[in-house]
Amino acid sequence: MDILNGLNDGQREAVTTTEGFVRVIAGAGSGKTRALARRFAWLVMELGILPGSILCVTFTNKSAGEMQRRIHNLIGDNDTGIINTFHGFCLSVLQEEAHVIQYPKSFMVLDNADIDAMLRLIYEERGLSLRHMTFAAARDLIEMRKTLTEPDYYRALTALSPEPLRQRYEEAAAPEDIIFCGYLYQEKKCFGLDYNDLIKLTLHVFEDPDIRMKWQARLEYIMIDEFQDIDRLQYQLMTVLCGCHKNLFIVGDPDQTIYTWRGANVNYLLNFGKAFPNVKTILMTKNYRSTPQILAAANSLIAKNRLRVEKSLVSTLADGAPVMCLHAENPGAEAAWIAEEIKGLREKGAAFRDMTVLYRAHHVARAVEASLLKENIPYAVYSGAPFFERREIRDALAYLRMVAFRDDLSFLRVANVPRRNLGERRMKFLQERAVRDGCTLWEALLRTSEDEIFRGTHAGRFIALIEGLAADCESRPVSELLADILDASGYEEMLRTEGAQDRLDNLAELRQSVHEYEVTCGEEATLPGYLAHAALFAGGADADGPVDRVRLMTVHTAKGLEFPYVFLCGMNEGIFPSRKTRTLEGMEEERRLAFVAMTRARKGLFLSGAGGKNFDGSPRYPSRFLLDIDEGLLSFIRRPGDDLVTDAREYIAFSEHWLTRGAGPQLLSVGQRVRHPTFGEGAVLEVDRSRSAYLIRFDGLPTPRAISFRARLEAQLKS
Repeated sequence: MDILNGLNDGQREAVTTTEGFVRVIAGAGSGKTRALARRFAWLVMELGILPGSILCVTFTNKSAGEMQRRIHNLIGDNDTGIINTFHGFCLSVLQEEAHVIQYPKSFMVLDNADIDAMLRLIYEERGLSLRHMTFAAARDLIEMRKTLTEPDYYRALTALSPEPLRQRYEEAAAPEDIIFCGYLYQEKKCFGLDYNDLIKLTLHVFEDPDIRMKWQARLEYIMIDEFQDIDRLQYQLMTVLCGCHKNLFIVGDPDQTIYTWRGANVNYLLNFGKAFPNVKTILMTKNYRSTPQILAAANSLIAKNRLRVEKSLVSTLADGAPVMCLHAENPGAEAAWIAEEIKGLREKGAAFRDMTVLYRAHHVARAVEASLLKENIPYAVYSGAPFFERREIRDALAYLRMVAFRDDLSFLRVANVPRRNLGERRMKFLQERAVRDGCTLWEALLRTSEDEIFRGTHAGRFIALIEGLAADCESRPVSELLADILDASGYEEMLRTEGAQDRLDNLAELRQSVHEYEVTCGEEATLPGYLAHAALFAGGADADGPVDRVRLMTVHTAKGLEFPYVFLCGMNEGIFPSRKTRTLEGMEEERRLAFVAMTRARKGLFLSGAGGKNFDGSPRYPSRFLLDIDEGLLSFIRRPGDDLVTDAREYIAFSEHWLTRGAGPQLLSVGQRVRHPTFGEGAVLEVDRSRSAYLIRFDGLPTPRAISFRARLEAQLKS
């Protein structure tokens, strides 16, 4: 086929510009995935580049799979180069260079559930409780210590022996030190690495000039998708990888940067031309997804941002319906309108699955769900556990990990599932024996299985199951091992006895995942390889099935998706934008999030908010993002009153005054003592930026008072 056939001018330029540093600013729905796949095919089919010399980085496994499928269809070859996420690519590097980090090639990749399991061990062992620190806070602490306090932690983690880490852990006294040192020890003990370790250790490996040059020379062309979402470590890795051939092609959209809370930095995209020499910038603004009416409203909104590359999306589609907008009397009326519009679209022939309700925060969905239930409209809330985090999937994977690694985390998860009479007392016995002998829980069980304490248990059967499967696991397909484990362990029988058909269906989906892995990898498919694949996989098995129902989800969840009809609800100040927004940069990100939500719609877009009062009695103002859109681009079912709009604009102007940029004006802090000209002295209990007010308990008043930022407050010494 003609690789350039059907491409517009911007796409064609992106495909054929192969050398040097290239930045593509690709708007929503502009066909960037198509351009990336065609560029890969152009390099292989027209320039003769070997697929294995091309690295294409995406941000999700689902995107990587879609890219592989497209490239395979274009070049007709199963060799589709290295198409992976940053973490997946780093996993490959570390497996190949495992000797450098003193880890086996088949090391474990730890996710948050594994980390929590490690923390549970540490807390029980050292007498900590959640009052000392929650697991979420502990995970943050570990990452902060790794990044800031002990950036060279990996030198201890990759040492030949775990003994120094164990000694540090036993000597630690403060809870923070116990958690951090204990976590490093547990990582080394089970030869596990978490997601952030993968990139940091890869950078560590690349400090060796010979290894660095080997990988730089191997990767002749590097392409990175969704570049607006890149973080500091990923940027450093990318900079290292392109050091030899200097062929780096990036695609991104500053208007879709919505992940700064997890480290994304849009400045890497905006300042790309300053960081690299002779950068060529290509704009892709033709939109193949949305009608002109939807794009006009979205363009009008995002134009209010300052931190962006100026551009306007241009629709290639015919005119469609106007963008509908409602300011309802209250949230209940807003939800009822959404339900009625959904019924109307259904009567006109649209399927329920064509309609999606988006919102900034999950709590907004409550009223919508109530209205959909009242009208007997089928729906699904896309906020449950991702596929690979569901209990039955984690249990099945833990069984596979026992066969491959015999690690403590997997042992604790499945040793008594189904029940084998290996309860808390016997587990404590094994843990004490493992600590005494300096061995794993599995080794402790092997050494003590004939002990009196295990009389009347099925410990022997468990040992026989794992040892029997492990004996020939290298010569058997992963799919066979999984089937045998689920059968011989009694796990599937347990679910059938419970009548848990949904969980059995999920295990069937897991088998399909294993099958797809085996087909993709062929003879190179291994049990450790599949476990690493599953650990990195981002919920791709949650794809929509044939069920016809309305979808409800947050805007963040909808990123990268598109829908025929979109209802964006809860467009009120304090909801969207979020009341948690603290800076001007944060407000611009909220606006980008609204832009992303609007550009998910293909045929119809419905925007709504509600009037009335908030729980604290303050008025519910329409969102500034609705007011940002030129009024002539919206078709109002019910518009907010002029007085309310005037009050809202005054509130918005005042709130923006307090959005700090960098070292801007600092507000009083919680606990600060203040003096009010009328109420006297008191202490700040809360800083409520959404209302531009402090909650202050004054010494002479029986109850706290909400005091505006504008009030004349004199700061005193803290109490």
